[in-house]
Amino acid sequence: MKSWIELSRRMDLDDPLRGFRQEFWIPPHQDKGEQLYFCGNSLGLQPRRLKKIMADELEAWKQLGVEGHFKGDKPWMPYHEFLREPLAGLVGALPAEVVAMNSLTVNLHLMMISFFRPQGPRRKILIERQPFPSDRYAVESQLRFHGLDPEECLVELGSDSNERLIEETAIEDYLQEHGQEVALVLWPGVHYASGQLFDLDRISAAARRAGAHVGFDLAHAVGNVPLALHDSGVDFAVWCSYKYLNAGAGAVAGCYVHERHHGSTDLPRLHGWWGADPSVRFKMGPRFVAAPGADAWQLSNPPILAMAPVRASLEVFEEAGMQRLRQKSVALTAWLEELIHRELDAVLEIITPADPHRRGCQLSLRVRAGRESGRKVFQHLEQQGIITDWREPDIIRVAPVPLYNSFEDCAGLVAAISAFTEQP
Repeated sequence: MKSWIELSRRMDLDDPLRGFRQEFWIPPHQDKGEQLYFCGNSLGLQPRRLKKIMADELEAWKQLGVEGHFKGDKPWMPYHEFLREPLAGLVGALPAEVVAMNSLTVNLHLMMISFFRPQGPRRKILIERQPFPSDRYAVESQLRFHGLDPEECLVELGSDSNERLIEETAIEDYLQEHGQEVALVLWPGVHYASGQLFDLDRISAAARRAGAHVGFDLAHAVGNVPLALHDSGVDFAVWCSYKYLNAGAGAVAGCYVHERHHGSTDLPRLHGWWGADPSVRFKMGPRFVAAPGADAWQLSNPPILAMAPVRASLEVFEEAGMQRLRQKSVALTAWLEELIHRELDAVLEIITPADPHRRGCQLSLRVRAGRESGRKVFQHLEQQGIITDWREPDIIRVAPVPLYNSFEDCAGLVAAISAFTEQP
C-alpha cells in the first residue's frame, strides 16, 4: 500500500480544491493527529468560519436585544432571506421556490398536508422499499391521518434482494399500470443505505404522466450532487442541512415548492405568522395573507442561532462551486473504488452503483465474510480513528467528501482494512 499512499499524495497536490480542507475542523484522534473522517453523509464537519459568525450573532443579541431584529449587519427579521440565493443555486431552483425552515421530517409533513390529497381510487403513496425510517413513519402517519390503511395504501417498490438498488424503469412501469391509484410519489434523491443516485427527471415525469404529485427527500443529495429541481418539474422537495451541508446537528432544514403552486388557492396548507406576507405580518389582523413563494409554508420566526451555521456552510459552497466539487467527488470516489478492487476485492463488496452518474460520494460496503466480520471491521476502524458509518443489517457506509477528504485519506482507509483483515 505504500506506493498507493505516495501516489495519493501526488494526486492531492494536483487537486485545485485541496485548500478547502483547511476550512473545516477535523476531529482529533487521541494524540495521534486528525481522524480520517468519512461520515459526512451522517454529520458533516464544522466550518472554521462558523465561530466568528456565531459570535457575531451572540454579540448582536448582547448589544442590541430586540433591536437585533432590525439593526446590525444581518438583521434577524429577514435572516432566512440571506440563505435564499445560495440555497436556490445549490438545488437548481428559483429563489422564490426555496426556504430554510424547521427540520426535515417537519417539512415533509407540511408538504404532504399540501400535496397528498387522496380522492376516490387515487389514495396511495409510492415510496422505495427500505426507505429511511423517518420517511416511512411520516408517510404511514399521514395515511392514518386521512383515515386510510397503510397496508392498503402504502406501496413500497423495490428489489427483493439485499442490494436495495431500484431501477427507474420499475417506477415507470408501476405508474403506467397503477398510476390512477397513486396520489403521491415520494422518493429519495440518493438512497441513504445503498448510495444510489436516482434520475429525478425521469421519476418526476413518470409521476406527472400518471397524474400524481411528486416530491423528493434530498437529505443525501443536497450538497452531494448537482440538482435541477425547477427544471425537473418536481412539486416539492425537502432536505436537512447537517450532512453534506455541514451545518451541525439539528440545523435548520430546507424546503422547495415549484413556482406553479405559488399563490394556489387549491392547496391546503398549515399556517403560521411567519408564512404571512411581511407587509401585513405585524398588523396583527385575523386574516391570513400568504407570503409570496415557498415562504408561505413557514410557520414560526426563524431560529437565528440554528440558521447561522447554514449561512457559514453555504458561503463555503459558493466559494468552491458545486460543479467543481462534483468533479472532485467523482474522482475521489473512483479512486477509493479502485483501491478497494485492487487491494480488498476478496474482502469487500461494493453495493453502490459503479456508474458515477448513479452515485454521489458514498460507497456502501459489505464484508464478504458476513455481518459479524463487518461489525469487527467497522469497530476496528473506529478504534484507529477512521470514522465510517454502520447501517443495519450489514452495511459500512463510507463518504469521501470533496470539501475536506483527500485522496490520501482514501488510501489510508484501504490500508487500515487491509492490515486488519490480513491478521491471522
